[in-house]
Amino acid sequence: MLSFDFLQRPRFISGPGVINQLGALAKELSATRVLIVSDLGVVAAGLYKKGLDSLEAVGLTCLGFHDLHENPSTDDIEAGVKVAKDFQPDLLVGLGGGSSMDCAKGINFVYSCGGRMQDYWGKGKATSDMLPMIAVPTTAGTGSESQSYALISDSQTHVKMACGDPRAACRVALLDPELTVTQPTRVTALTGIDAMTHALETFVTKDRNAVSLAYSRAAWQYLSHSFSKVLEDPYDLDARSRMQIGACMAGMAIEASMLGAAHALANPLTAHFGIAHGQAVGVMMPAVLRANGRDTHIAELYRTLLVDLGIHVPCDKAGDTLADWFVKHLHMAGLVDRISLLNITETNFDSIKSTLGKAAAAQWTASFNPVIYDASKMERLYESVS
Repeated sequence: MLSFDFLQRPRFISGPGVINQLGALAKELSATRVLIVSDLGVVAAGLYKKGLDSLEAVGLTCLGFHDLHENPSTDDIEAGVKVAKDFQPDLLVGLGGGSSMDCAKGINFVYSCGGRMQDYWGKGKATSDMLPMIAVPTTAGTGSESQSYALISDSQTHVKMACGDPRAACRVALLDPELTVTQPTRVTALTGIDAMTHALETFVTKDRNAVSLAYSRAAWQYLSHSFSKVLEDPYDLDARSRMQIGACMAGMAIEASMLGAAHALANPLTAHFGIAHGQAVGVMMPAVLRANGRDTHIAELYRTLLVDLGIHVPCDKAGDTLADWFVKHLHMAGLVDRISLLNITETNFDSIKSTLGKAAAAQWTASFNPVIYDASKMERLYESVS
C-alpha cells in the first residue's frame, strides 16, 4: 500500500510577468515591512529591482539582504538574522535561486524561533509560528519554493543540514519564466541537471507514494523534454516555463518522499572540494541509476521513465539505458561524468575516497534510497565514476 501524509502548502502562481503581482500578494498577507533575500548575482541581473519595485509600488517598506553565498551557511543565517532584528520585518521574500530561498527560510527559523540554525537540523523543530514568506525562484532547479526544508551548511563542519518544518513552507510561490532568461548558460545547465535528479530520485525512494509518484513523473515529463530546448534556445519562454514548473513539481515530490543516494554522494564532494551541487549530483547520478537498476522493482520504475522518452528496453537494461541518456545530457550541458575531470587531483581523491564513502553513507538522504549502500558500497560508487 502507498501510505502517505502530505500537506499541500504554497499557493502557486505561474506565468510570464507574475513578478509584478508580488506587491499585491504581500499586501494580501498584511505585510508592511518586507525583508528581501537575494544574492548579488540576482541583484546584478536586475531581478531584485523588479521585485523591489512591485513591493514599493504598493507602499511597503523594504530592505534587501544580499550577504549570502552559493551554498548558504550558518554564518550567512546569523548575518541575516542580525539584519532582521534591526529591521523587524513582517514578511520575508526569497527572490533568487535555491540559495536565496533557503537562506530566507533559515533566517525565518532563527528570527522567529530563536537559538541557532543547528537547532533546527531535522524535521519539525520549529518552536513557534514563523513569518509568512513568498518565494520567487529565478532558476529552474532546487524546487525550494515548494518545500518546507532549508538546506544550510554548518560553517564549522561544512556538513549540509536539512532543516524542515511545516511552518517554514512558503505561503506563495511565483513562477515567472521571464526571470530565468538572464541566467548564464552554466547556471541553466547546473540547475536543470539538479532538477532532473530530483525527479529521478524521488520516483524510486523507499518512501515513494501516490502523491510523490504523480509529482515525480509529471516533473520528469516536463524536465526531460524541455532541458535540451533551453540549452539550444535560452529565449524559448515556453521551454523555460516547463523547466520551472517541472522543478517545482520535483520539489513537491521531495517534500512527499525525499531523495536518495545520488544526493548523499554529491554532498561530500561539495563539502570537501567545493564542486557545484548540480555538477556533483550530476556526476554521481549515472552510477546510482546503474546500481539501483539491478533491483528488478526499481528497474521497472526506470523503464516507465524511459517510455516517457519514447525508449523501450527490457527491464534488465533500464538502469543502464537511463544512465546513458543522463550522461548524454550531462555532456550536452557542458558538464562532466567522471570525477577525474573535475578539479580534484587523483591523489587527493584516492586518499579521501574512504572518508567520502563514510560521509555519503551517513547522509540523511541515503536512508531513503531504495537500495541501502553502506560506506564501502558508497566508496565503490565513487570509484565507478572516478
